[in-house]
Amino acid sequence: MTESSIDPAIMQRLKQSAPEICYSQSHTVSCDGGGGALGHPRVYYTIGTQGFVECGYCDRAFVLDAARDGRCESTGE
Repeated sequence: MTESSIDPAIMQRLKQSAPEICYSQSHTVSCDGGGGALGHPRVYYTIGTQGFVECGYCDRAFVLDAARDGRCESTGE
């Protein structure tokens, strides 16, 4: 699944609400909030059929996109 296969309205909402969007080729992702004083316990999520998942602690979004695997983009929020 690539970004273009995610509903454009959902992708737009993620870009407006998530502080950061990270891309993964794996359906299983982990988040620790970036570590340090602003971090949180490491949690694991599974990217489902919608092609994305959001962290319940820090709102970081993870999008299934093999072409951009490992990249994170700040959304400026």
